[in-house]
Amino acid sequence: MVTRRPNNVIAISVLLAGAILAIAVSLLAQMREDALRRAQDSVGNISLLVQRDVSRNLEIYDLSLRAAIDGLKQPGVLDLPPEIRQMVLFDGSISAKDMGSVFVLDENGNVRFDSRAWPPRASNHADRDYFKAQRASPDVGLYISHPFSPSGTDDDLRIALSRRIARPDGSFGGVVVGTLRLTYFHRLFDGMKLGPSGSMALMLSDGTMLMRRPYDSKTIGINLTGTANFSRFIKGPSGDFFGTAAIDRVERWYAFRHIDGFPLILDVALSTRDIYVEWRRRAWIIGMLIGALDVTIIALAILFSRQLRLRRAAEEELRELARTDGLTGLNNRRTFEQHANDEWRRAQRTGRPLSLLLIDVDNFKGFNDLYGHSAGDEALIGVARCIAQNARRPGDTAARFGGEEFAVLLPDTDATGAQRIAEQIRAAVQALQCRHVASTHHVLTVSAGVATAQGAALATSRALVDAADEALYRAKDAGRNRVMLYGAPTDHSSRDGAAVTPDPDPRRAN
Repeated sequence: MVTRRPNNVIAISVLLAGAILAIAVSLLAQMREDALRRAQDSVGNISLLVQRDVSRNLEIYDLSLRAAIDGLKQPGVLDLPPEIRQMVLFDGSISAKDMGSVFVLDENGNVRFDSRAWPPRASNHADRDYFKAQRASPDVGLYISHPFSPSGTDDDLRIALSRRIARPDGSFGGVVVGTLRLTYFHRLFDGMKLGPSGSMALMLSDGTMLMRRPYDSKTIGINLTGTANFSRFIKGPSGDFFGTAAIDRVERWYAFRHIDGFPLILDVALSTRDIYVEWRRRAWIIGMLIGALDVTIIALAILFSRQLRLRRAAEEELRELARTDGLTGLNNRRTFEQHANDEWRRAQRTGRPLSLLLIDVDNFKGFNDLYGHSAGDEALIGVARCIAQNARRPGDTAARFGGEEFAVLLPDTDATGAQRIAEQIRAAVQALQCRHVASTHHVLTVSAGVATAQGAALATSRALVDAADEALYRAKDAGRNRVMLYGAPTDHSSRDGAAVTPDPDPRRAN
């Protein structure tokens, strides 16, 4: 029963609190995984959206370059009037918002045709990376240059898209090149929701930065080759991972992809702080609630356990009061009789001896009359103490049998041993030297009757009590302050050696 084990209440409450905490931790862990999963889905969708937009626009610009090359190959185009030739070579897409001029360069890098002017603006591009790359190899295809600024200012940064012009024999015949302002990528990146610390970057496959959010013109054109993140970017066509940016040292979740058909790598990243900011807020609230709940459960359990202990102590006290005599602290008669019945059955089963002492305070009525009931109570307490001190074995049972009469049950004790213990009790009481002028001995004394049951002798517990009672009466009749053994001759008694006068009614005269 729980009432018998109050500590179980605390143990159960701790287990319950632990279970609630474990469930909360599991729930928070799942919520954390969900937050990361949502972030992964978000960066994946954003990177796909940006990739498609960039691919579509670059394809349009590339088609314009191809159209210019095809126009140059058409017979008679070069003989057309300048206005018509411009329309044939340079379609309307070249005039798009972020598209700069498109030039047709000869094999020496000089401008032959200019989409924005006729006659063309004179300039030479032989030293530019896009011209050198196309001249060096016929297999370059669409080449995207490093960022540059025609005006030398940071607000006019551009990249050049170029294609090789091949003569009929396959030899190098020049380059068609168009410029694209980086403001296109800037606007595109700014339109994406990445959180306060998110980032997005577009770079060439050689590690050159073309655009980054958050925007800083100083980062445009830097090379990221050798950084930890870039080494992951080039390992596959796409992927995701946790990493720390080399530029701002912020930890983020990265999703990257190579843009098909172009030498470009796009990465989109959400900072771990932004990913988990809402989770942390909820975790804090849940943690506080769970902590308060667990503390409340344990506190209530401690209070309940304390109440159980108090109740248990009260019940134990009540049981003790029901078992013991309130004055002397010895067992009461009811408890004694329960023990006596149990020991009687055990003695009958084992054949071991069982002895009983009945002890009565001599002339106790006269003691009360002379000294008062308070002194009488103190005298009974002293007698009880003498009995308890001499019946100390684990199986011995001492009780107040009623009034001034006491009983001592001695399992596994024969008549001789029982008589010896009774004599020790008698002598101890006399040694108290409790003054009793109405007594022949002038001090408080006791008389004791001893009976022993073994085998067929005294075949019932009632017979054992009656035998001890009879021996007690004989001790009283023989002059008090002595021990009388049942079945022994009248003179087979233990006494102090003083001459005594028999009481005319030992059963009633105390």
